[in-house]
Amino acid sequence: MLDARTSEPASCNARPGTRRRSPGPAQPTFIDVFAGCGGLSLGLMQAGWQGLFAIEKDRHAFETLSTNLIAENSGHQFDWPTWLPKRRSTSAGLLRKYPNELKALRGKVDLLVGGPPCQGFSTAGRRIASDPRNRLMMEYIRLVEHIQPRMVLVENVRGFTMDFKGSGKKADAVNYSQRLKKALSSDYFVFTKMLVTSEFGVPQRRKRFFLIAFRRADWVNAPRDPFELIEASRTGFLRAKNLPSSVSAKSAISDLEISRGGRRASKETPGYDEIVYLRPMSTYQRLMRMKASTPPQDLRLARHRPEIAKRFAQIIELCHDAGRLNVSIDSATRERFGLNKHAIRVLDPHDPAPTITSLPDDLLHYSEPRTLTVRENARLQSFPDWFCFKGKYTTGGKLRRKEVPRFTQVANAVPPLVAEAIGAVLAEQLPS
Repeated sequence: MLDARTSEPASCNARPGTRRRSPGPAQPTFIDVFAGCGGLSLGLMQAGWQGLFAIEKDRHAFETLSTNLIAENSGHQFDWPTWLPKRRSTSAGLLRKYPNELKALRGKVDLLVGGPPCQGFSTAGRRIASDPRNRLMMEYIRLVEHIQPRMVLVENVRGFTMDFKGSGKKADAVNYSQRLKKALSSDYFVFTKMLVTSEFGVPQRRKRFFLIAFRRADWVNAPRDPFELIEASRTGFLRAKNLPSSVSAKSAISDLEISRGGRRASKETPGYDEIVYLRPMSTYQRLMRMKASTPPQDLRLARHRPEIAKRFAQIIELCHDAGRLNVSIDSATRERFGLNKHAIRVLDPHDPAPTITSLPDDLLHYSEPRTLTVRENARLQSFPDWFCFKGKYTTGGKLRRKEVPRFTQVANAVPPLVAEAIGAVLAEQLPS
């Protein structure tokens, strides 16, 4: 796949897992492709990595990314190259306009990360094999060919590992994770695993596919499986964060309850109310409040009509009584309330949340008759409170395929705590 001149044969006499020794930068570097609002970049930066630049197509998501991680007054900063404008862009445009600049980065990039858009793969959607967004994976592979990073990290939904069944006499099973692994394996040692985010202190049982690859030219023999190292380091990571082995939804968002701080007119959006914030109450909340000098933003409440709020209150009570929390409401409850929507779930306050989605009405609060705010979803994704979101709150209709509003930005992101845990291990694996 890559230029054969960059690949060196492995030594038969080398110890397993021995790295080739070569000069490297003091701070490891990465490029983020399909960056979204920046969850993966943020986690890597918190683990000590230096971002070079990030590629994101959507204007709302890029505004969030820029505000928090690119702007001069942001919490972290990319070491952005002068040849690349600081504006939203696509991987195709990057390959078309800057092929020589990308090739000039060879030997200077430790890690290329990315999560190709998952809508065509996701089991929560229609899983369309021909979805044009699925082909973006091939652009990611071309970027690997151009830049030849020392490591590759890919994240995607569980459906990325599942076959798409074709039709007709020559039906072929299309498995994008296998395609990606095959495309990389000639020049990289490739490892894959499904990770559950709640095992890394994230108050959400989100299961995601991860791929980590090491460039063969940097190793004289196969490296140790990085996922074994990630698992071995997990307890120490949680201890350093002062987090328990499992963080519940209530531990994550109880300081954001209306019953605790009250509500007031939204400072950002006329005609809406927002939650009044007082103070953190748990170790997780204090972790999210670190470096936050002002109250959290994105606390705008949905405008539920009185009859809808009453219905939500009844559903919440029924789900608590029936012990059906964190799962979709049953058919009897849907029939009782005349609901067509199947995905409504009520949070269990004592367990991590289920996977959050881009639809704000998929998940109800565990005790208050309402859907969650953007900030509450961000807490369930482990975004710190200083990280604010930009752009529309929601969108609908045909625009859902074109725009990435705040709720979608949060839902699509890699939880920063998971990215930080992985980044800390990968930094130790770099050739030195």
